[in-house]
Amino acid sequence: MSSSIQNVKRPAVNVFVATTVMLTFISFWRAAAIVLADLASSAYYAGGDAEKVIGKSAPWFILAVMVFSYAVRALYIESSSMFVRGGVYRVVKEAMGGTLAKISVSALLFDYVLTGPISAVSAGQYLAGFVEDIARYLKHPFHAFPENTFAAAFAVLVVLYFWRKNIQGIHESSEKALQIMIITTVMVVLLILWCVFTILRGPVVQLPPNPLHPGVVLLNKESLGWLYGTWISHLTWIIMFVGFGHSVLAMSGEETLAQVNREIEHPKLKNLEKTGLVIFVYSLLFTGLVSFFAVMIIPDEVRPEYFGNLIGGIAMFLVGPTWARLAFRAFVVLVGVLILAGAQNTSIVGANGVLNRMAEDGVLTSAFQKPHHRYGTSFRVINLIVAMQILTIMLTRGNVFVLAGLYAFGVIWSFALMSLAVLVLRYTEPVSREWRVPGNFRLFDREIPVGLIVIAIVLFTTALVNLLTKSEATIAGVTFSGIFFAVFSYSERQVAKARKGKPEGLAQFRVYGNQELGSGALGVRPGNILVAVRDPKNLYYLREVLRRTDTNRQDVVVMTARLYHREHAFGGSAVLEAGEIFDHYEQELFTAAVAAAEKEGRPVSLLVVPASDVFEAIVLTAQRLDSSRIVCGLSNKLTADEQAKRTGDAWEKLPEPRPRITLEVHLPDGTIREYPLGPHTPRMRPQDLELMHKVWLDVTSDPNYCGAHHYHIVALALEELQRELSTEQRTALLAKLNEELHKDGSSTPPCP
Repeated sequence: MSSSIQNVKRPAVNVFVATTVMLTFISFWRAAAIVLADLASSAYYAGGDAEKVIGKSAPWFILAVMVFSYAVRALYIESSSMFVRGGVYRVVKEAMGGTLAKISVSALLFDYVLTGPISAVSAGQYLAGFVEDIARYLKHPFHAFPENTFAAAFAVLVVLYFWRKNIQGIHESSEKALQIMIITTVMVVLLILWCVFTILRGPVVQLPPNPLHPGVVLLNKESLGWLYGTWISHLTWIIMFVGFGHSVLAMSGEETLAQVNREIEHPKLKNLEKTGLVIFVYSLLFTGLVSFFAVMIIPDEVRPEYFGNLIGGIAMFLVGPTWARLAFRAFVVLVGVLILAGAQNTSIVGANGVLNRMAEDGVLTSAFQKPHHRYGTSFRVINLIVAMQILTIMLTRGNVFVLAGLYAFGVIWSFALMSLAVLVLRYTEPVSREWRVPGNFRLFDREIPVGLIVIAIVLFTTALVNLLTKSEATIAGVTFSGIFFAVFSYSERQVAKARKGKPEGLAQFRVYGNQELGSGALGVRPGNILVAVRDPKNLYYLREVLRRTDTNRQDVVVMTARLYHREHAFGGSAVLEAGEIFDHYEQELFTAAVAAAEKEGRPVSLLVVPASDVFEAIVLTAQRLDSSRIVCGLSNKLTADEQAKRTGDAWEKLPEPRPRITLEVHLPDGTIREYPLGPHTPRMRPQDLELMHKVWLDVTSDPNYCGAHHYHIVALALEELQRELSTEQRTALLAKLNEELHKDGSSTPPCP
């Protein structure tokens, strides 16, 4: 950029806009809806699967799991308060290194690969059951309806549908998730009220049997696995953990909370806590009550027929006319298909996000991140996930119980490793946290996280019991995790050779040139705040601006100037390409800026300006965007006053009309220096005001000048000073100015 920027009115391509997908933020209601679309789907199959394995006391174990789920949710809240871009992989890696992180994410992927199939197959089972009930109602019952085959075929169609949508980049938005949960809530309220009415109409209210009574929990080969026939299987506490382990998939979907945390709006932590509370209450009432209602309403002799579609079975045994029960059954199926299909989509999105995160961290090769030639999505990762999900459906032949057994393996081990990682971080990083899992005590000036320890013990005990009681799931899960761990390890070594020391964990940006930069070009409103950044490790002032700014009313634009030594940077040449001005450094810088925005839950716009002078680039950008304020950090080379002087000089070169803008220079100690740019009322010391007043009193003591004001005195003094600076007295006047500058003992260096 040349120094004569006032002669430049309309440049060609002079700025580059960078965009990333994680800069829109949602309310805690929408965040809860996204998580519940995954977690609440388990209400459709968890109770039936648990009762099939451990017997009629299953509702008590489901209830215990749902109560304990709040403790697991507390783990995710603490880890999310530390790492906005968190989740199992990030937390375990920070706490225990890359090896255990790859093991944990391998188990997590097993979870994701099975989440989709079990949800889609369960939707197929509900649809198949409804078709059979309609046929019986019409007096044309099916004698051999292939429910599993029908469910598997339906599931494959659902997977392929969402495969296409994810390839196109059209994900389930928070708005759609909220709409689905509103419809689901209507169904849940009707279900609870109708079930309560049905139970009260009966002769007696009969609760499920107490699992602590001998013989209540089924102890057979299916429930005990490799423990069957051993002395340990007769221990009461082992039996309790067996039942707990077979019910644990009722709290699946917790990892989604860590993923959606990035999108929760300010105040992020408070809204994250509200999200967790909404999820807990909703899932406790929905998932917890469904299994109780099933045992209390569906007769024992026919209930096994409805283990695959438990809520549909409840609908058929409610009091009321058959047509009303069938209509409600249709509503249950509709909601089930919506929420279960949404969980299928969430599994693809979640697995895609985890694998892309690993690619950013250098675990997967860049080939996995190659964008689709038309849609720009990571289609290879999506293809891999969907292929494994379809293969899983075909191998299990649509058997929801086999899928549930496999699914529990990934769920419990990802939770267990997460709990261990959070516990380790309490000791390796004992810094003050914004939020902690409750149950902390001090002993000899050392914190003992009793709550965390208890949660970790329960999760690891359940994981170990599941390892021994779910033989098929153990074999499949260990095999799957081992294969993926080997692939991750090999890929990581190849990426390390290719990267050659380049930093990891960088966000991906789309960068494009903008010819007519104005406030509308970035979608920002006039009066926005322009934050100039340069050092990715020194963005304390950006975080402060985001904390104090209501971005619903005032936008924040983050800009950096890319210096280069070419004449007329804004002179009309359109030869610059995105790759020339957005290199690895800008990617690292904006990754840190986006991380700060995500931490505060505030959106920002990103801008790169090629220039030969930083200060001219900043003020010209502020003028084009109609900014009201420029914010920057303290330079490593200049004082705050020197930064203000250079910025003011650049402002003087702006083309008319020059805007009134305030410059804020933030010092590392929290001090903020404000400098109005251009003509403005000067700051005056008390002694200056006293001197001006004395001169005014002296002048107005003459009746001929009694109408004079203070500004007349100032105007006269300034005019005389301006005149004398053009005479031989200039040297003497400047010497007096220098004495004034050093009168208070400070040493002000000359401006460069």
